[in-house]
Amino acid sequence: MFRTALRNVLAHKARLLMTVLAVMLGVAFVSGTLVFTNTISEAYQNSSAKGFDQVDVAVDPEYQESEGDTLGRTPELTQAILDASARVPGAASATGVVTGFTALADKDGDLVGNGFQSQGGNYWGTDDPRYPLVEGHAPKGRGEVLIDAKTAERTGYRVGDTLRLSVDGPVLTPKVAGVFTTDDGNVAAGGSLTLFDTATAQQLFGKKGTYDQIAVRAKPGVTQSALKAELDKALPADRVETTTGQRLADDQAEMIASQMSGMKQGLLVFAGIALFVGTFIIANTFTMLVAQRTKELALLRAVGASRRQVTRTVLIEAFVVGVVAAVTGLVAGVGIGAGLRSLMGSLGETVPDGPLVITPGTVGAALAVGVLVTMLAAWLPGRRAAKIPPVAAMSSVHAKASVKSLVLRNTIGALFSAAGVAVVLAATTMSGSDGQAPMGLGACLLIIGVFVLTPLLSRPLIASAAPVLRLFGVSGKLARQNSVRNPRRTAATASALMIGLTLITGMTVMAGSLQKSIDKMASEAIRADYVVFMANGNALSPDVEKELKETEGVTATSPMRNAAARIGGETEYLTGVAGATFGDLTKLPVEDGAFKVGGDRVVVDEDTAKSRGWTAGSSFTASFEDGKKEKLTVAGVYQANEMMSGIMLDLATLAPHQTDPSDMQVMVKTADGTSDATKNRLEQALGSNPAIKVQDKKDISQDIAQMFTMMLNMLYGLLAMAVIVAVLGVINTLAMSVFERSQEIGMLRAIGLDRTGIKRMVRLESLVISLFGGVLGIGLGVFFGWAAGELMASSMATYELVLPWTRMAVFLLLAAAVGVLAALWPARRAARLNMLTAIKSE
Repeated sequence: MFRTALRNVLAHKARLLMTVLAVMLGVAFVSGTLVFTNTISEAYQNSSAKGFDQVDVAVDPEYQESEGDTLGRTPELTQAILDASARVPGAASATGVVTGFTALADKDGDLVGNGFQSQGGNYWGTDDPRYPLVEGHAPKGRGEVLIDAKTAERTGYRVGDTLRLSVDGPVLTPKVAGVFTTDDGNVAAGGSLTLFDTATAQQLFGKKGTYDQIAVRAKPGVTQSALKAELDKALPADRVETTTGQRLADDQAEMIASQMSGMKQGLLVFAGIALFVGTFIIANTFTMLVAQRTKELALLRAVGASRRQVTRTVLIEAFVVGVVAAVTGLVAGVGIGAGLRSLMGSLGETVPDGPLVITPGTVGAALAVGVLVTMLAAWLPGRRAAKIPPVAAMSSVHAKASVKSLVLRNTIGALFSAAGVAVVLAATTMSGSDGQAPMGLGACLLIIGVFVLTPLLSRPLIASAAPVLRLFGVSGKLARQNSVRNPRRTAATASALMIGLTLITGMTVMAGSLQKSIDKMASEAIRADYVVFMANGNALSPDVEKELKETEGVTATSPMRNAAARIGGETEYLTGVAGATFGDLTKLPVEDGAFKVGGDRVVVDEDTAKSRGWTAGSSFTASFEDGKKEKLTVAGVYQANEMMSGIMLDLATLAPHQTDPSDMQVMVKTADGTSDATKNRLEQALGSNPAIKVQDKKDISQDIAQMFTMMLNMLYGLLAMAVIVAVLGVINTLAMSVFERSQEIGMLRAIGLDRTGIKRMVRLESLVISLFGGVLGIGLGVFFGWAAGELMASSMATYELVLPWTRMAVFLLLAAAVGVLAALWPARRAARLNMLTAIKSE
């Protein structure tokens, strides 16, 4: 039986090629994802581990939890703690570390790095072993800085050049005192590192006389654990915690692995979709191969082969095909992994140097996925083949699906579909995250149900195309009949395309609706002409608002400043605003009372008010970070949105309780409204700082639209794999259908249908099947997009369903293009059949 299986594989090489390609693409996606993520993860881990070479034990402040009316706080690492660390037995040196965000502009005025990767720190003394100098000298005072060698290379800065940089808003213009090398992972990933002398760094980053961390080096022969034990004895346990350098490196490696895990899982989901679609092709292929060898299998049964042996023969064929596909897919996957890494570099995403990582797990996963998927998809056709009675098969009586089996299939499909619709509709009545799991379950049930029902749906939907097909005469009529001749095969072929278009359409509907909702939210909630904020989301210096207020043409400004407070034994975040102007800069619907902020009067969003039982006129006591308390009164309850929420109070009330205030954004109203000239004036007032964004409502919408477009394009690219596999499925089905109908095609040629007519017949058949899958996919995608939108509408008052008619038309044209392209080779093959040879074929 094994020899028989191998002979069959070799005898049907051309027929199995599409199956190999389908499995290979899925395996390549899986192995490519694993190679890419493992390579990037190891490169970052190795790079970050080098960054801890100069740290044997790190001393960090121990966070003290909130209790009663006292807010939690992080104790300061003072000079006294630094000196005590340096004196412990076994310590060779102790270095105070100060870090913070530093936005560096290149020579064109653009931000270097990706915002969050643009860091600043302190250079310790005149010879800091953490940062070996390549040229220049240690920085002295506010007018000098050091830059890393990779940033110097990318920007062209040299010692003596003047830089433009920013820490929290105002622009600084120091000179480059020197260039250093570093193993910092952010720098290796394309960011920048700027170093000041310690006193300047402490002043700029709001750490006057204190440190973020103390790095302690051990004397020769002293282990990290021994040094940690000595530090634990000498330092106050309630204020600091100590960690060995090895533990820091291990924690960093775990964090990087966790971050890469999300990317890996996301990519593997799309690989799974491609493989799932590929199972339809495999099942189709083996179903048709088995049908073509009915007599051969019956003969095997007649000469003594058991049902199990016949099934085993088919599974051995599938195993051979799976191994070939898995091995070629693994090789292709290694190439994909290397290509993705190169692509990141071409897109400006620098990755630390390191070898391509191909783990045994990657090899095992590729082989297991390829072989198992192929064998599972081939098992059912093999089992069906074994059940065919030998006498019936040898008499060419094909075992067609019985009425009973079709009724059972349709009943199961209807039950799954009804259950899926019911669960999805129930999920739309839930709120937020509560409905996500039920909606996912309902979507899976509905897709399975529709797939099972597809043979039933194919007849009426394809029949609806009859008026159009009649325009093509005999070829059109034959194409329609061929499309519904084997509804199971048509269903399996169309379902592959349906799944890809369902996902694409659903995500397009959601993205378009969210875009419209956020645009509506911005236009309804903001009256200000401009919103000013840091490009990386960091806090702004209060000096920014002062500069804007004094700018020509500005009529009103209000910062939005976050601050924690204890209310009723719980931590609540307050938002400080300019009470006199904030109401003129925003337009938030008031549910109760009035929108008045000033003195002890505050406004509260409806969710917070409901959870605490507040109404207009309610009073509460807030305990601030300095330990002092204020009695506040709710003047009004407003309707929140994703841009503004929480408790808002006047800055004049909040500011006295803050030691290091900072603003999240500043809202600006101008006399002339929005214009390029006004925007330029505001940007120039802030020193044309690349780290600060000045945006009107149109700019905000464009940023959001750009984000959604980028996300969709990435998803389209990933789902293209499933569409490619679906195309292979259509080609495969048509090629084998042509082979099965060789005799019929020969008869059609003999009675007068020319080669052009044969080609047209096959192309129309392909077009009808593809459009059938496209219509189902777009319909399901719209339904899922609507349902997901209903779920989001529970937490987004401005949500509005938007159907992207143009894009849906493009998707339908894409389905048609799939049909036309997939039919090129099968149609040409059918037209070239010799009519006499075809008539004599069995």
